[in-house]
Amino acid sequence: MAENNKWQSLVAHCKEYGFIFQSSEIYDGLQAVYDYGPWGVELKKNIREYWWKTMVYQNQNIIGIDASIFMHPTTWKASGHVDSFSDPLIDNLDSNKRYRVDHLIEGHADSIREAGDADKAQALLDEMEVLEKEENLSGLKDLIVSNDIKCAVSETCNWTDVRQFNLMFGTQVGSVAEDSTEIYLRPETAQGIFVNFLNVQKTSRQKIPFGIAQTGKAFRNEIVARQFIFRMREFEQMEMQFFVRPGTQKEWYEHWKEKRNQWHQDLGIPAEKSRFHDHVKLAHYADAACDIEYDFPFGFKEVEGIHSRTDFDLKQHQEFSKKKQQYFDNDIDPETNKPYGNYIPYVIETSIGLDRTVLMVLSEAYEEEDLSTEEKKDSRKVLRIPAKLAPIKVAILPLIKKKGLPEKAKELLAELQDEFNCFYEEKNAIGKRYRIQDALGTPFCVTVDFDTLEDDTVTIRHRDSMEQERIPMSEVKTLVKKALK
Repeated sequence: MAENNKWQSLVAHCKEYGFIFQSSEIYDGLQAVYDYGPWGVELKKNIREYWWKTMVYQNQNIIGIDASIFMHPTTWKASGHVDSFSDPLIDNLDSNKRYRVDHLIEGHADSIREAGDADKAQALLDEMEVLEKEENLSGLKDLIVSNDIKCAVSETCNWTDVRQFNLMFGTQVGSVAEDSTEIYLRPETAQGIFVNFLNVQKTSRQKIPFGIAQTGKAFRNEIVARQFIFRMREFEQMEMQFFVRPGTQKEWYEHWKEKRNQWHQDLGIPAEKSRFHDHVKLAHYADAACDIEYDFPFGFKEVEGIHSRTDFDLKQHQEFSKKKQQYFDNDIDPETNKPYGNYIPYVIETSIGLDRTVLMVLSEAYEEEDLSTEEKKDSRKVLRIPAKLAPIKVAILPLIKKKGLPEKAKELLAELQDEFNCFYEEKNAIGKRYRIQDALGTPFCVTVDFDTLEDDTVTIRHRDSMEQERIPMSEVKTLVKKALK
């Protein structure tokens, strides 16, 4: 299937089968905001829980918190977001359409690549990255004009100057307008970890190196949000800030690059569809940074960032709050034979978009199969979601809805539903029910038939191979459990 066709089919599939809906759709929707349906919310929850399990429960030196979305406004002054959290934008004077500059140039590069000149496309992107690093706004406009990059609506090159656009959402706290305080919806979850660094360290009795993990919503007023749930104005992050002794950050940076890359492969992502992309333009707080990118149907794009943030954040919060953010390290420095003493820790950050991970899993899992034979045409849509992430683990299907089969099937449902998210259905032909479960990504379907009433055996069907086997009903739970490990 062509990648563009696959992308359109996947987006349609997400709505048709209850994974993702346009927010407020009955009012024609709200741009770049989406709602998760009954199976999308289960997939999202399973990915979040899998991240938490592997990040927190499997590391004794990483603990979790849940910080508030609202934070004191000085937090964002200290972090640099008030002054520098912005993207360059440009407007077309003929269409009044606004573009994010990097998206405009990337789109033109894609068209050059599709025309067969990959080297020219890459050279354009490389030049853009250099100009971004230099914060050369006039140079970015010159790059757009010199490459004859046109507005998709007006098809003209009549552009404004490039200017910066702050991405934070502002709001007020207070019951009376004149007494209210302007605050921001958090644009990232990391600052909630930094301002709680000492609270967590002291109450959890952690020693450096240790990490603090958090999942939660963040908000960015994107200039142009696009590509379905890849770039939204309201999204969810899964972040871990790992606090280390100054001078060891490069070692830990490489450690977490390797660990996080392996996590993506454990998620079922083939190595050839994932890659590292080192940042040319480093953020103001970083001394090293890279992205883990996945090959979506629309190309390689960032899913997770790994950053060596130095001591910037804690140092800034110490300066703005006037409260020390130092850690006393009792470990002995072999060079001085004395304790390392007081210092502000350096930080390695791993930050992954939960919504983007959902989209990555769906993109990798979605497949349209032609099952036609000489006798008849047949096909199916299937989501090959790893069993541990699948929204529904097992579907229980009585062959017909009478003659004692529903009652027997519900006995099995009662046995399984305390441990697994199960789906029970009686209507439609069994073949059609199988196809529906394939489209939902359900790894196992269990059919209860008349033989079940005689010998307590059932037919279990495997989603990926479509193979069926007869097993005792008492062994279903064990088989499913084994598949979820």
